[in-house]
Amino acid sequence: MTWRIGVDIGGTFTDVAVVDEADGSIGVTKVSSTPKDFGRGVIEALEQAIGRYGIKPDAVSLLAHATTVVTNAILQQNGARVGLVATRGFRDILELRRSARADLYDLFQDPPSVLVARRNRMEVTERIGADGSVVIPLAEDEIDGLIADLKAAEVEAVAVSLLFSFQNDAHEKILGQRLRAALPDIPVFLSCEVLPEIREFERTSTTAICAYVGPILDSYLARLKDAVQGMGLPAPYVMGSGGGIFEIEESLRMPAMAAESGPAAGVIAAALAGKQTGRPNLLSFD
Repeated sequence: MTWRIGVDIGGTFTDVAVVDEADGSIGVTKVSSTPKDFGRGVIEALEQAIGRYGIKPDAVSLLAHATTVVTNAILQQNGARVGLVATRGFRDILELRRSARADLYDLFQDPPSVLVARRNRMEVTERIGADGSVVIPLAEDEIDGLIADLKAAEVEAVAVSLLFSFQNDAHEKILGQRLRAALPDIPVFLSCEVLPEIREFERTSTTAICAYVGPILDSYLARLKDAVQGMGLPAPYVMGSGGGIFEIEESLRMPAMAAESGPAAGVIAAALAGKQTGRPNLLSFD
């Protein structure tokens, strides 16, 4: 007999659903969430579920975890102190966005918050053209000064987004290599690795979000992995914003994929519930 276990953290409750793969029977356990340390609520819920349904830890074939840790960090603006490195002249791309406004003619509306403070948005001389050609070579003699500025700013993560790096990532790769060697304890996210696609704002903002939430997600998942494996359970998979799951290592390479992890779990669960109960038009809300 093998079991699959799913865990979902909510603002009020932490839920665990268990499925017996032999007969498809489902069990549910609900405990109060622990906002000061969400992992504690997860462990408590798992312990209750294992005890209630007589599950042997070595009989668990899959442990999947949906979390709002990333969502909460963004909404509450308590993510890491991020340094952003951009092509010279383009450090304000996060604020320029796409000039989209909720009210087109309201000149006094407040703009959305920017996750990276302007004093921590830095520039390096280089330019890749729209066709991928090198217009201005990377000024490698500026990198040491850039590293010194990042250290002085005491950043906890670095995002690098150079112009048109999705066409030619040579400059980003060189810069990333130098930054990672000089800042071994600080995660460095390159836009050519995070989202190598056209549109500068989307690529830069996604890379910035990865840097903003990466250290928090890393700390949380490291503690959770140690705790569940200490119980004899397999390492957890993380649910992504699209409803699929991926390994912890992958989530730390691309933390933005977990930005809607918790809500996605609810949507997938509602769809399955509607299918199993013969209610294809079932509506759910949170």
